[in-house]
Amino acid sequence: MRRSIPILCVALGVLLLVGCKTTTPDKKLNILLICVDDLRPELKSFGAKHIISPNIDQLAKQGVSFQKHFVNAPSCGPSRYTLLTGQYGPATNDALFQRSQNLEKGSETVAPSMPEWFRKQGYKTVSVGKVSHHPGGRGGQDWNDSTVIEMPNAWDKHLMPVTEWEHPRGAMHGLAHGDIRKKAGDMDVFQSATGNDNIYPDGAITEVALNQLRALSADKAQPFFLAVGLIKPHLPFGAPKQYLDMYDGVEFPEPKNTQKPEGRTTWHPSGEFMNYNRWGKDPNTDSDFADEVRRHYAACVSYADAQVGKVLAELKRTGADKNTIVILWGDHGWHLGEHAIWGKHSLFEESLHAPLIIQYPGMKNADVNTSAIVETLDIFPTLCDLTGIETPDFAQGVSLKNVMEDPNAEGHPAFAYFRHASTIRTNTHRFTLHDDGFVELYDHTQTGNETENIASTNPALVQGLKGVIQAKWPRYAE
Repeated sequence: MRRSIPILCVALGVLLLVGCKTTTPDKKLNILLICVDDLRPELKSFGAKHIISPNIDQLAKQGVSFQKHFVNAPSCGPSRYTLLTGQYGPATNDALFQRSQNLEKGSETVAPSMPEWFRKQGYKTVSVGKVSHHPGGRGGQDWNDSTVIEMPNAWDKHLMPVTEWEHPRGAMHGLAHGDIRKKAGDMDVFQSATGNDNIYPDGAITEVALNQLRALSADKAQPFFLAVGLIKPHLPFGAPKQYLDMYDGVEFPEPKNTQKPEGRTTWHPSGEFMNYNRWGKDPNTDSDFADEVRRHYAACVSYADAQVGKVLAELKRTGADKNTIVILWGDHGWHLGEHAIWGKHSLFEESLHAPLIIQYPGMKNADVNTSAIVETLDIFPTLCDLTGIETPDFAQGVSLKNVMEDPNAEGHPAFAYFRHASTIRTNTHRFTLHDDGFVELYDHTQTGNETENIASTNPALVQGLKGVIQAKWPRYAE
């Protein structure tokens, strides 16, 4: 209830009485955005029984879980571009650096990024860890050159603790105790060293995030936009041994559709994964090794979940949870042998399907799942809608507030692109259009495994979905 004012304020064209006060507008909702790298929607809150993710699952109980959220690109750089700009963009990992160069040249109009938009509305904007493609948001050989900024004008602070990993590049692909990747073939593809959370880089990222959260929460006047980017479960799969031990005796489900697809698809030979030291083993032919890989990936998920738990606990301890929107977002999925792929970088479901959870104070529904199809592009307008800030015309997504208020509401087709093809996901099908006109069509009302291309027997559906892609992606326009 608004505090009463002891002296009546009169505004009838005369001077206000001495001592008359006006009320201060309510502070806008804060934003806490948690980005998790390479996170499959394989969590208890998304239907998986074997994954131990209590903190993310608790957040899901307090918010809405988008069970059919799809990213706009199956790679870190272009996926984060869509999140942070609200626009489709280049399908390369340097997409945000290209945007930065265009800003510097002034050769074309570049719309403000999402954090810049909120910064212009009075928000204090801080990023910690891997939020844009480079942890810390800088370029240069070791990703620590402060003259090369990935997102100009976006952050009041963009922080990346490196501790014993020397620089952001070292931390990005680091293993325990400061081990830096110099050559992928000399670094183990997975590891579980004994020690606390800080023996891997995400421990340091979380500590800095907690410090920033305390400082930002102490300012009761200025709203904040804090983005925290965790690196794991990105390759190499490294997590403290205690997290791997959690999976002793846990039965993992039998993987499906593990054969290399027949015919032309966006399949690839898993180069990023295969380049690491695998002790001469191939998970596509060695089921025991495949099980080891899946367990180490799961350990990384539980390790990341523990960091999420620390951040959410600190948010609550400060009391800022009562005025903060929380978003947990996976930047893309990851194949664990489906289609004989170990990695992302395809336009199959496993590369594009990622978790999205949104929770905000006073929300109508909590502990609710929605099957509405949505895409990463929708996050920017959703945050504008929830905070009461104007949604910019350049944002190409749509607000998801109506879906959160009515989980049975319709979503919309999710569009994605990578390299030489684009794809659209509807409630019933996935359609993929290659640059040279070749098409793939998969029926999700059947198995959902995307193993049988039915394009040749569904010409009308192919033509209709092709038109949807052409409308979104002008390079395909006839």
